[in-house]
Amino acid sequence: MPIQSSAALGVKGTVELFKEYLPGLKDIEGFSHIILIYHFHLSKRYALEVKPFLDNEVHGIFAIRGPARPNPIGISVVRLAGIEDNILHIEDLDMVDGTPLLDIKPYVPDFDCRKAERTGWLSNISRNAVRRKSDNRFKGE
Repeated sequence: MPIQSSAALGVKGTVELFKEYLPGLKDIEGFSHIILIYHFHLSKRYALEVKPFLDNEVHGIFAIRGPARPNPIGISVVRLAGIEDNILHIEDLDMVDGTPLLDIKPYVPDFDCRKAERTGWLSNISRNAVRRKSDNRFKGE
């Protein structure tokens, strides 16, 4: 499993919505990308200071993007490839199969894309993320 959706280019999957939410998908097909907000359901514990996947130094949990958080919520920006009834076909997927979805929002570059001046401890590391896969921390360990 890729560790971020930007490292998951071409990874395909589906999101299945309960049928009662079908009317909420009206007009979503007009967006090339959507934001998925989900629960890290396999994360059973958290720590406020952790050694992240891409570094050997300990950082505060709010300075990393790992799943073992006090409130285990994740986000991914994925490509919306198509819709069939209550099934969304998506690409660039970095979520574990069966992950509970909390919400869907349209990705709008004019609203969501910001030029960052600083990326903290990740400034020299994040470029390598596209070649990395996850370890056991995404399986609740």
